[in-house]
Amino acid sequence: MPLAMTRGNHERAFTWIMRAAGILLVLCSVGLDAQRPRMDRNDDPDAQGPNRHETGTSAGGSWTEYRAEDPMTAAKKVRFELPAANAGDRDEQGRVILFCTEGKLNLADFRPNVRLGRPDWPGFWGQPQMRVRVRADDSHSDHNWNWVNGHFLSMDKGTTRELLGARLFRIEFRTPEGPKIAEFSPAGLELNRVHDACGLSPKK
Repeated sequence: MPLAMTRGNHERAFTWIMRAAGILLVLCSVGLDAQRPRMDRNDDPDAQGPNRHETGTSAGGSWTEYRAEDPMTAAKKVRFELPAANAGDRDEQGRVILFCTEGKLNLADFRPNVRLGRPDWPGFWGQPQMRVRVRADDSHSDHNWNWVNGHFLSMDKGTTRELLGARLFRIEFRTPEGPKIAEFSPAGLELNRVHDACGLSPKK
């Protein structure tokens, strides 16, 4: 009898653990979904990357601005792209992309256009993150950026504002082959355009 009771207790404990694990997975999924800004397919970098046939206008310096309107809501959407300065083929260059809707920043992402290394650790909601080092002119800092499907890294708003006010901007990130550095030249951007479209101003 004691042995039967022990087995029954073990079975009930195992069942409880599996249910708890299932609940935890659901909560993590909800957290990840809440962490990522809401975008439709036209905004999602996974669904629509830089299009070489798309026509943009110069936003000053090396920046290009793309404008669109949501066909259903008439929401004004603006995208700013800055290609890396240390790559040869423009279509293969890494780039920083700012996605904005109705005067607010939705997402700022760094797309290296090379394979990213594995994430370092989970963030607060369990989302995978990679530690990067950023240099803006003469200052540098370390950040944990969300690692999105291994395709791009989601930049924080503070670093995005540093980018806008910098002349030299570098991102050191990890790849399976080791660390790499993407270099950008943000100078020349017409800051009033970004302020109106995204509500952003440079960080002094």
